[in-house]
Amino acid sequence: MASKVEAGKLEWRISVDNGTTERLVPTYGPSKRIFLWLKGFVMKVILERIAKSMRNIWRIGADDPAKVVHCLKVGLALSLVSIFYYMRPLYDGVGGNAMWAIMTVVVVFESTVGATFSKCVNRVVATILAGTLGIAVHWVATRSGKAEIFVTACSVFLFAFTATYSRFVPSFKSRFDYGAIIFILTFSLVSVGGYRVDKLFDMAQQRASTIAIGTSICIVITVFLCPIWAGSQLNRLVQCNFVKLADSLDGCVAEYFKKDVSTNENEDEETNKKLQGFKCVLNSKGTEEAMANLARWEPAHGSFNFRHPWQQYVKIGAAMRRCAYCLENLSICTNYETEAPDQVKNHFGEACMSLSSASSKILRELADMIKNTRKSSKMDYLVFDMNSAVQELQETLKTVPIETNRPEEDVKSEKDEEGDRTMAMSLHEILPVATLVSLLIENAARIQTTVEAVDELANLADFKQESKKKTGGNNAKQTPLSS
Repeated sequence: MASKVEAGKLEWRISVDNGTTERLVPTYGPSKRIFLWLKGFVMKVILERIAKSMRNIWRIGADDPAKVVHCLKVGLALSLVSIFYYMRPLYDGVGGNAMWAIMTVVVVFESTVGATFSKCVNRVVATILAGTLGIAVHWVATRSGKAEIFVTACSVFLFAFTATYSRFVPSFKSRFDYGAIIFILTFSLVSVGGYRVDKLFDMAQQRASTIAIGTSICIVITVFLCPIWAGSQLNRLVQCNFVKLADSLDGCVAEYFKKDVSTNENEDEETNKKLQGFKCVLNSKGTEEAMANLARWEPAHGSFNFRHPWQQYVKIGAAMRRCAYCLENLSICTNYETEAPDQVKNHFGEACMSLSSASSKILRELADMIKNTRKSSKMDYLVFDMNSAVQELQETLKTVPIETNRPEEDVKSEKDEEGDRTMAMSLHEILPVATLVSLLIENAARIQTTVEAVDELANLADFKQESKKKTGGNNAKQTPLSS
């Protein structure tokens, strides 16, 4: 028997008849084995899952602190509105319907100012309108004698049918869907409940006052305490999408012509993310439309007026997605299994890179326009450069080489070493590059449409003209060179 120290642990081995050694393993009783199994199960399964969940929860708040701020504001709003239920003077003022104020805060408080305003206005207007109609129907029903139940039931059916049908109208649904639900609920409670309640007017008045209290608290907190504006988020989203399109365009063309391609794994991963940036633009349609609808409810803030043309951002997003579809096809071109000859790539490489650079500069300039809400003083020059690059690429397309060098194996196999070393190039070899060239030209045309959409936004929103001090400074520097 011998002992051996391995990796900081003492191990005992015993010699056997065939000359080898075997490790001695301590034996445990059933209770000890069950205890060890339970210990391993708790440590590896339960505790590890709890730790993983806590890390994920922490990461959510660290990545987006606005979510933590929203949670704090909801807690504060509920604490303030609860005072009406705890304090006797306030409770007596609103009656037993104080709980409706708490329910109002729970259902209307949203993360952005626009969403909170939308729900608050919908709830207040729908409650007042439904309450007024409910009281009017109750007054008519009480004077109908034995037909009271029939009048109430018919009115509930008619208004519920009308309000529900309105939810299928797209323009109404995008802005007043929540109000239609509250209208149906309130009208049904008032008109039907009035059959058993004597003081219907007092009950409706108390519920309206509690809803007004709840919505007022929500509006004050969401506007004056770390406000999160849907309009600012929409503006930032469109700006980031322009930058992602520019990065994807440069990355796809550089990847195809194998220029400025990094060999570092971390840089390769970052490059792949930029190449796939166009996918974020393709998937942002629903977010843009939702934010535009919410931004229309917000008051003036920052660089955005009350009547800011938020729907124009939706049009800009649609124009950007048309560019993203071209970039999606460009990314497919980089993965073609059939590669074009190097001679053809070299023929088109410079012109394609020039057009890609000119197009991406326009996209980045549009991002700056959206970010700073100012008109660009050099957009006309950038568009002129892009159109010039398009013409240059079209001229290059007319001079495609029709011959290429023969492979060295074919040359060596020929008896006559002095013979013709060139061969005709097939259309199959030129087609991959021609596809990429046509996509770049089409993408430039779609970028032109995007520029027009942003210019329309700048005119509707009265963007200020960008200062020309920087341009003048550049001209001053270039003057000695030209002379």
